[in-house]
Amino acid sequence: MKKLILTLLLLASVTARAELIWLTDLDEAKKVATKENKKLLVDFTGSDWCGYCIKLHKEVFDTPEFEKFAKDYVLVELDFPRRKEQPAAEKAKNQAAQKKYGVNGFPTVIIMNTSGKVLNRAEGYSPDSGPSAYLPQLGAPAAKKAKAPTPSKK
Repeated sequence: MKKLILTLLLLASVTARAELIWLTDLDEAKKVATKENKKLLVDFTGSDWCGYCIKLHKEVFDTPEFEKFAKDYVLVELDFPRRKEQPAAEKAKNQAAQKKYGVNGFPTVIIMNTSGKVLNRAEGYSPDSGPSAYLPQLGAPAAKKAKAPTPSKK
């Protein structure tokens, strides 16, 4: 019985994916990115009301493909909720970042360097498109497709 329980626990730990860490303070994230020599991926989201934001998280950010892509970035979520409480200081910082980066709609995802220079930007999300369509917008290489054989001439 002990062996069965240990085997099940081992399988559960092997199959569980690592939980991605999303920071909520852009200034702090820049410090972490500098220390780790990474770029930032900043998600401007309306987590509790924006349907496209919710779908983006479910269909892209919660996938193994994104987890692999995200290893080279410090992840930042700047949230603009309508129903859940948010500390006033966080709300003010998020609004300042929204204004600074010209974010007019949600979701907007910006790739930037540690000094805040925008390297890439994706606005909106097409539901059901998934990581293979979305990640190239952020700079991920597109999945390679098999080439069709070239017909030989006789």
